[in-house]
Amino acid sequence: MLRVTVICVGKLKEKFYAQAAAEYVKRLGRYCKLELIELPEQRLPDAPAPAEIERALSREAEAIRGKIPPSASVVALCIEGRLHSSEEVARLLGSWQQRGEKCLVFVIGGSYGLHPSVKSGAWVQLSMSPMTFPHHLARVMLLEQIYRGFQILEGGKYHK
Repeated sequence: MLRVTVICVGKLKEKFYAQAAAEYVKRLGRYCKLELIELPEQRLPDAPAPAEIERALSREAEAIRGKIPPSASVVALCIEGRLHSSEEVARLLGSWQQRGEKCLVFVIGGSYGLHPSVKSGAWVQLSMSPMTFPHHLARVMLLEQIYRGFQILEGGKYHK
């Protein structure tokens, strides 16, 4: 079975986000072996200096890289990434499957995003929208889009 990992910086605290994420995790069980990994977000002061943000992102990047299997294809969610339609996400999943890769890893950063080293090492840089969303909501949106992508590939009725 396909292996998909979603690495998230920050923990889901709000019950409604956790419930929504759990629903898509359950649905995805039909298509892949899904693993969700939550990493702690580095604590920063209310108005951090750029150097403090850089150090925090660097520490988070270290933790992220420690969770990525060596043979994985990485998709970094970042504002600089390319916007994809749901059909394009499905094609992305399909091309990954055809390549016979063992593990697909999606990475969602914390409040300050991802360190440049994580983004530059990614197979794909994906932007969900030019709008800004809480990273907790981005997790739910990503899980929904992965589910939708598998449904599109299968020809299911979910995507209309």
